[in-house]
Amino acid sequence: MSHSDAGIRKPISEIFLDSLPDRFQDALSCENKPDFKELDLGSPVSPLRTQRAPGSSAPASSSSSSSSSISGKTSNNATPVAKRSDGGNHSGELSGSSEGSPTAAECARSARNSKPGHRRSSSAGVPLIYSRGGSASSSNGSFLPSGNICPSGKIGKMGVACKSSARSDVLRSGMGNYGHGSVMRGFGGGKSGGETVSVANATGNIHSAGESIMVKRAMASSDFEEVKKVGNEQYKRGHFAEALCLYDRAIAISPDNAACRSNRAAALIGLGRLVEAVRECEEAVRLDRGYGRAHQRLVSLHLRLGQVENARKHLYSGQMPDAAELQKLQAVERHLSRCMDARKIGDWKSALREGDAAIAAGAESALQLFALRAEALLKLHQLEDADSALSSVPKFEPSPQSCSQIRFFGMICDSYPFFVRAQVEMAMGRFESAVVAAEKAGHIDPRNIEVAVLLNNVRSVAKARVHGNDLFNAGKFAEACAAYGEGLKFHPSNPVLYCNRAACRSKLGQWELSVEDCNEALRIHPRYTKALLRRAASNDKLGRWAESVRDYEVLINELPGDKEVAEALFHAQAALKKSRGEEVYDMKFGGEVEEISCIEQFRAIISSPGISVVHFKMASNQQCEQISPFVDMLCVRYPSVSFYKVDIKENTAVANAENVRIAPTFKIYKNGARVKEMICPSQQVLEFSVRHYSF
Repeated sequence: MSHSDAGIRKPISEIFLDSLPDRFQDALSCENKPDFKELDLGSPVSPLRTQRAPGSSAPASSSSSSSSSISGKTSNNATPVAKRSDGGNHSGELSGSSEGSPTAAECARSARNSKPGHRRSSSAGVPLIYSRGGSASSSNGSFLPSGNICPSGKIGKMGVACKSSARSDVLRSGMGNYGHGSVMRGFGGGKSGGETVSVANATGNIHSAGESIMVKRAMASSDFEEVKKVGNEQYKRGHFAEALCLYDRAIAISPDNAACRSNRAAALIGLGRLVEAVRECEEAVRLDRGYGRAHQRLVSLHLRLGQVENARKHLYSGQMPDAAELQKLQAVERHLSRCMDARKIGDWKSALREGDAAIAAGAESALQLFALRAEALLKLHQLEDADSALSSVPKFEPSPQSCSQIRFFGMICDSYPFFVRAQVEMAMGRFESAVVAAEKAGHIDPRNIEVAVLLNNVRSVAKARVHGNDLFNAGKFAEACAAYGEGLKFHPSNPVLYCNRAACRSKLGQWELSVEDCNEALRIHPRYTKALLRRAASNDKLGRWAESVRDYEVLINELPGDKEVAEALFHAQAALKKSRGEEVYDMKFGGEVEEISCIEQFRAIISSPGISVVHFKMASNQQCEQISPFVDMLCVRYPSVSFYKVDIKENTAVANAENVRIAPTFKIYKNGARVKEMICPSQQVLEFSVRHYSF
């Protein structure tokens, strides 16, 4: 709606007052409203504050920032005073610490920048845009403080058309305490004049349907001021995607408006698209090199991306630097410097610590710092943690042209994440992915020696691995062993190649060499199950039953449902007992928890040689039901131990003979003697006891 319509259209507040009963008219007035206060529309994007020039006077609004938000009580004679907060004010800019609406001077400047035919009527005075309600000079501006009671529960909205609902929404009268702005559905009520939308709550938020209409109308408009104003409102509501579309529309109308570029950057930040936001702020600076707000946003963005050099450049661009941002920049810069020093000397623990500190200090979106964490964990032989850290790295976006040549640890910043990914992929045995990542790093930074060496090594290792696999499948184990050894020359810390060579040596009967290769693979990757399995099998061949049992027990914990591992553990445990001179009676693999039905059976079981575990249970007991599946798993995990169960309600003779009154109770018998009794044990305590007495 143009300002010229203000004299024709009746203010909404007057429309409402005409249709209200006398007892409600006082409640609608903004004057002396006790529960009204100015809303602080804080920005979810940037904490940067606009610096006030020394000696400048405060604006007439209640806000201390340079935004033109009106206070809760507006006088018809009030004249807003706007103050420039930086080198160049811009219409529609989300100014001040609250990223609020633009100042009057900025609006005037925008009017000068707008296309002909889209200017505000000069008769309406300087166009002002407020964060709530209309301008101080406009007769049709109205706003509603929280708790106002409106006829039929509706608020008149300028320029917003909404289809009336078949069921009207009214504030219900009566004794119920509905709170401020409560809306009762479906009770009918009178209609107020003008176009209306439903009230949703006391803060003045409009109904989603009405808001959608407002956005669609703005998107179809050619009025720069209207589009920009609706975009600002959507941004303040946290609707960043809608705000972005509206700012795009405003830019299409007025392509050279720096404020719209900066506002678009704010919406992109809200959506987490920081690199795009950098490009928009750079465009705003190109349009107006003295535009302080765009420089401030660039400081914040570059800090979050870990680009301290660019942040420092914009921090001192035409204004006094913000003290908080300067302190943050210095902290990030200090930790990054320590990271570089630690990486140079291979102090990966310090590099990991300082990288995390830089992220905590403000560089929380720096892709390179997350990649550094993965590289440090890899060098510390924490492969699974490195792989996990790599998966949490923010999505890669090519840096803007202005940042494309920034160096990180001596290589172009966009190259480093791929450099690290190639190393992790190769260590995890994903050789094809490693080659792809290394090639991307080489394409971005072809002159870097470190990148070039890695690319050559990754290609050589991948080639050696494929050649070795082909030879192994052909039964040429000696040649395959040599091929894997050739790959290890290019990557001496590759656990996959060590494990593959161990398999070749076990086929050749070189059990000792096989164990050595498995040891090396497990030193690099301690939870490498294939290496554990091959080492256990090689120790079997060497008669090292204790070492074999130890590896199989680790494997059975990692692979609890693997029958082959369970059977191998069973045979290794039996062999270990025999090697110690112990007698082994009726040991069989694949047993189940056997139920005891009478006292005679129970006595025969506990007096037999070997280890027996008896679970005294009750069918209706919840604890027994919870631990029974775990007992079944222990039966598979420790096949040399015999497991039994007895219901103390059904077999009272057994319960009385053993003096069992509480379930679950576990008793362990060894060679006819009771060695352990546990009442309601935890799973950890039960397994520890079973394992302890199984040897």
